[in-house]
Amino acid sequence: MILKIINKSNNPLPRYESAQAAGMDIRCNLSEPVTLQPLERRLIPTGLFIELPAGYEAQIRPRSGLALKRGLTVLNSPGTIDADYRGEIGVILINLGNEAQVIEPGERICQMVIARHEQPELEEVEVLGQTERGAGGFGHSGRV
Repeated sequence: MILKIINKSNNPLPRYESAQAAGMDIRCNLSEPVTLQPLERRLIPTGLFIELPAGYEAQIRPRSGLALKRGLTVLNSPGTIDADYRGEIGVILINLGNEAQVIEPGERICQMVIARHEQPELEEVEVLGQTERGAGGFGHSGRV
């Protein structure tokens, strides 16, 4: 698969940081540092524009190190980029920590996973097939 990408930032193209990584790291496109106060959220630009093939989406996900060490995460995780979107990729970051966090220009702020998807044909019915689990959810198994 080829992913067409326009890079209007001064950063290198996104890349996979290990041979079997599912997500490629995305960097912010900032001219100066941005400070996020605790519980503050902001749309952070990347300078990236992509053209996905039909039947694919790009998922924007948090970076685990930023979440653990600094409390920074992607608010609408995973954020979905549809195949017909041609605008700039923006990342909604939020600071869930107790201290202000500075995002430096060119910093890796999230990861992007490319995934197949389908648009099923919906069939309205009166009854669904039975399973052992049934409608059990939200902790129904008694395990934490």
